[in-house]
Amino acid sequence: MMSQSEFQVLLVPHTGRQSNIATAALVTEQLIDAGIGVRICVPEDDQVVCTHPVLGQFPLVSHGPAAVENIDLIFVLGGDGTFLRAADLAHFADLPVLGINLGHIGFLAEWEKSSLDEAVARIIARDFRIEDRMTLGIEAFNPQGELIGSGWALNEVSIENQTRTSVLDAILDIDGRPVSSFGCDGVLVSTPTGSTAYAFSAGGPVLWPELDAILVVPNNAHALFTKPLVVSPHSVVAVESRLSSWPARAVMDGFRFIELPPGSRVEVRRGQRSIRWVRLDDKPFTDRLVSKLRLPVEGWRGPRNKH
Repeated sequence: MMSQSEFQVLLVPHTGRQSNIATAALVTEQLIDAGIGVRICVPEDDQVVCTHPVLGQFPLVSHGPAAVENIDLIFVLGGDGTFLRAADLAHFADLPVLGINLGHIGFLAEWEKSSLDEAVARIIARDFRIEDRMTLGIEAFNPQGELIGSGWALNEVSIENQTRTSVLDAILDIDGRPVSSFGCDGVLVSTPTGSTAYAFSAGGPVLWPELDAILVVPNNAHALFTKPLVVSPHSVVAVESRLSSWPARAVMDGFRFIELPPGSRVEVRRGQRSIRWVRLDDKPFTDRLVSKLRLPVEGWRGPRNKH
């Protein structure tokens, strides 16, 4: 059994607001008082945290492999963007990651700021469970079939033009068979977790995160058949660009990129490593969806006993 002093937390705060800095300092003090080690991940050029009277006393690291050495859990304070960057570290080191929302909608966060004290207490007591969230593995090939880049995504990969002044001439295939070709702003390939993010804004359906599936959403496509597709998690989704098209790029979770020359092919399949998602309660995804999107449910009566 691991003792308190051996448990190490990497704190990943959004440092763009003073209120977030104050929250990070409070969490750090609570963890240290409980005998838990804390390391803080901040941008290399950050001066606010470095000079903070509380946070500046603790080891500060930048985003990279060294940040997660001997770490047991990643604790995120911020919105979805902060969570996705922290998930990059969690994926690399196969670590559990917990998010507390300090942003706006914050679909990826487990709890809100109002429940922060209880969340910290649960971490201190190791009173949480871990569920696996599906990821995507991405490989890109040039027109000669040579691998030119690879990566992964928790939410989605967007294959899109590098220039906004023209469309992407894309050909979609599933499991090595052509499905359709169209001009578009891009093609989104998403996990169920990412179905409430970019894919949702592009007109895709919401998928419950317990579902194993891959979502394909053409983005502003110009063709008769441009409906979203939900395919098997065992399928390989590929997007090719025509040789006559403009250079494109594959954007993974909004901040990892692969540059794609004309005629490239991007293959997307289920990722080999899941994200270890920390859960603090058993509330269903339905409640999260209603709360985050503020959906109207007035007048709901609920199921009735048949007898």
